[in-house]
Amino acid sequence: MATARKGSNKNVKRSASNALGDPSQSLQTFSLLDLQQFTKEKSYSNTASKDFHLFYVGRDDVHDILKYVLSRVSVSLYLNMFGYDDDELNAILMAKAMDPQITMLVTLDQSQASGPNEKALLNSDIAKNPSAYNTHFVVGQSATHQISHTKGFVADGRVGGEGSTNWSSSGEGTFVETGMPGGPGYKAQNNTQSIFTDSDTISRFQAELIAEHMTAQQQAGNTQSAAAAKATAAQAPARKSPPKK
Repeated sequence: MATARKGSNKNVKRSASNALGDPSQSLQTFSLLDLQQFTKEKSYSNTASKDFHLFYVGRDDVHDILKYVLSRVSVSLYLNMFGYDDDELNAILMAKAMDPQITMLVTLDQSQASGPNEKALLNSDIAKNPSAYNTHFVVGQSATHQISHTKGFVADGRVGGEGSTNWSSSGEGTFVETGMPGGPGYKAQNNTQSIFTDSDTISRFQAELIAEHMTAQQQAGNTQSAAAAKATAAQAPARKSPPKK
């Protein structure tokens, strides 16, 4: 279960890893090496994979890793998150939701969204821009009405993330001291966060995230949003022209 984060998104603090609003920063030249600065060692092993890396909450700076990737989205974002209670990450997603150049689908779990902290966060999003929220966000369950336990995303069709990490201060092990875990009030669950760039996994995961979003929309009785229709059309394979007779 996700652990709640207290507070609202009214006074969200920005950090160096958050590139929101800087058009010079994108994922078009992204490399996993960009994230080694957020590991305990500040560098990877010589034998580390070039298309997959696993980070550890309580050891690596997972909160800044997520901010680094998500704030640089400029094309598309498909995301399903079980525990959604991070003010700064939510502010990034709402900014992307209000950017007409970005296609975004966000799926959230029904049981978690009904909790007091997550509900307050989502209500603040609705109050800020109900059209953007209703276009891009949906709350639901799995196809067989179980929890929607996926915790991952595909950003710009280039970078994927998945793991056991819920979006909360203890779920991510958000640092309270600069550049290191620990300090007064620091809490970290045992969680992992993978970031990957191999094209096959990204393509298959993106299709799954879209399918999970469509299921949640149907459960909510929603008609297909413009964002969902655009994503579905982009995901469908191109039709071949009939052979000439």
